[in-house]
Amino acid sequence: MSLAIVHSRAQVGVEAPAVTVEAHLANGLPSLALVGLPETAVKESKDRVRSAILNCAFDFPPRRITLNLAPADLPKDGGRFDLAIALGILAASGQIPATALEQVECLGELALSGAVRPVQGVLPAALAARAAGRSLVVPKANAEEASLASGLCVIAVEHLLELAAHFTGQTPIAPYQAQGLLRQSLPYPDLAEVQGQTAAKRALLVAAAGSHNLLFTGPPGTGKTLLASRLPGLLPPLDEQEALQVAAIQSVVSHAPLEAWPQRPFRNPHHSASAPALVGGGSRPQPGEITLAHQGVLFLDELPEFDRKVLEVLREPLESGQIVIARARDKVRFPARFQLVAAMNPCPCGFLGDPSGRCRCSPEQIARYRGKLSGPLLDRIDLHISVARETTALHVSPEHGADTASSAALVARARQRQLQRQGVANAFLDLPGLRQHCALISVDQSWLESACERLGLSLRAAHRVLKVARTLADLEQVEMIARHHLAEALQYRGSPHG
Repeated sequence: MSLAIVHSRAQVGVEAPAVTVEAHLANGLPSLALVGLPETAVKESKDRVRSAILNCAFDFPPRRITLNLAPADLPKDGGRFDLAIALGILAASGQIPATALEQVECLGELALSGAVRPVQGVLPAALAARAAGRSLVVPKANAEEASLASGLCVIAVEHLLELAAHFTGQTPIAPYQAQGLLRQSLPYPDLAEVQGQTAAKRALLVAAAGSHNLLFTGPPGTGKTLLASRLPGLLPPLDEQEALQVAAIQSVVSHAPLEAWPQRPFRNPHHSASAPALVGGGSRPQPGEITLAHQGVLFLDELPEFDRKVLEVLREPLESGQIVIARARDKVRFPARFQLVAAMNPCPCGFLGDPSGRCRCSPEQIARYRGKLSGPLLDRIDLHISVARETTALHVSPEHGADTASSAALVARARQRQLQRQGVANAFLDLPGLRQHCALISVDQSWLESACERLGLSLRAAHRVLKVARTLADLEQVEMIARHHLAEALQYRGSPHG
């Protein structure tokens, strides 16, 4: 047979669109043409494939070879198509049966010796192959990652000769059996290790229960970063679909083992991070910190020190849960459903309101410092908490009654109520859901409207007050939002910027 077709997968963002590798042999002077919008690394694959085939003692056909990577308008890069190209040439020249490739997808980079090297982005390709009902051939180093797609037949190979023997029936390869090493959970830091800060711990509990965004304001050394690092341990465990989303993002950005596969990510970028580093971008768009924090926590310490233009880009993903990177040639969509936790000082020196009276900042300096944060961004942060300095006491034993385990149990119970009632966490309620699940009696409605008017809150902020009140009611396991829930929710809008 002079024509063979092999199935593979490209990588675009965190998706894996199908690519069909077509190999055709024709009479004429020996040559090899590779078409289908290949990038430089893909163009170089023809030299790697030629050497690998010859070093494996196969015949490299001395004919006119045309390789087409379809669809032609989809950019292809990397060495992930090497294995599919080699199999296509071998099948087109009759050295392996072409029928054996019909229900198989292949990923892998070839060494000149024929060894199969690992590639990035295997998990999204595995999920797509499972949806298409095909088996997946991957390098052995990627096999455990691919096996996270439960129900997928994974064929792990280390050498081209090994795979050729499998397709010819000489030495069949058994489907890879997952070792389960990627499903190990790592311990979270305990909330009980945080000394004092009762009000801040309460706010952390409320934020976890309703998936609300949170801003800590206080002098240096009051435990803002310590508190933020405890939030992932309070959140409910990831379900399988969420865990696969997180693992797929990690698969795209690095070769690192997915040791913390079932855990919520905690990202803490430095305040010098650029907009592409935070939201993603580049000539070949890559995920940024907000996508790496998908289904987890994004912690921005020293919030006013971030470039204002960088922070303003967060406004859209905070509302939509995704970020779209537009380029001249195409658009790439990245998931970005993260929980924002930010921390800042009350003034440039950090000691405004401190009992020591160390602050010497002028009102103009304070106003300029706080003015680095826009009102629309602050509106999207549900809880604004002042964190005061605690009395210095060294070698304090962990506190009881506010540990991660007991707090996480309260959060899980509140989240369960929300999912049963409306299908999403309270922070993600839309306007119809807000009207249906956050209804107030007329006297409380009037009281809330009057309070929001006096505080100068926007309509968005007022809606977020309602969502926080709904979470407070869920923590108490009551159906109706009461006046004290509204009062506590309003206290969390006491931003130092007002």
